[in-house]
Amino acid sequence: MIIGVTGGIGSGKSTILRAVAQQGYAVYDCDKEAKRIIMEDAEVRKQMVELFGEGVYADGVYQTSYVAAQVFVYPEKLQQLNAIVHPAVTRDIAHWLTDKKVAFIESAILITAGIDAFCDKVVAVIAPEKVRIQRVLQRAEQQHHPLKEEDVRLRIRAQRGDYKSATIKLNNDGRRSIEELAQELIGYATSQLAE
Repeated sequence: MIIGVTGGIGSGKSTILRAVAQQGYAVYDCDKEAKRIIMEDAEVRKQMVELFGEGVYADGVYQTSYVAAQVFVYPEKLQQLNAIVHPAVTRDIAHWLTDKKVAFIESAILITAGIDAFCDKVVAVIAPEKVRIQRVLQRAEQQHHPLKEEDVRLRIRAQRGDYKSATIKLNNDGRRSIEELAQELIGYATSQLAE
């Protein structure tokens, strides 16, 4: 049973899936793995430099904020970035899934990127926009990368809302613990497997 988990920035999908992984379940974090691929895949690196310039790899390290600043301002660059990274991530997922009976794939753009094709079910983690903004601002402050509220709103608007066509919606408005939400997700996956 492969469960795709999607949701916009600040929805809490990564936090919930970290709790799922701590229970011993396989979780593929598309953002994290895309960054690994961007660093390790020579062809992807070459295309990234062609698109964004040498600044995309400062001292050999992928510069997320450098790229984010460009793609959120220039939508065509986001499309070009996706055309480079999505096929590489898709190949990596196909390889990763080889021996998995129950696994979770996390992506904010699960459906847009076509990754839902690997999934038996799609779960969207949702939360009110105000809660999402607060979470993103807190996380940015903790990482010493302060953001303005308007920057967060722009990022929320830039995401297409793959959650709208999800099979299940998991409400993470802060009223239930992350552990409860993780257990609900695990329970859903394992009960589906048993059917």
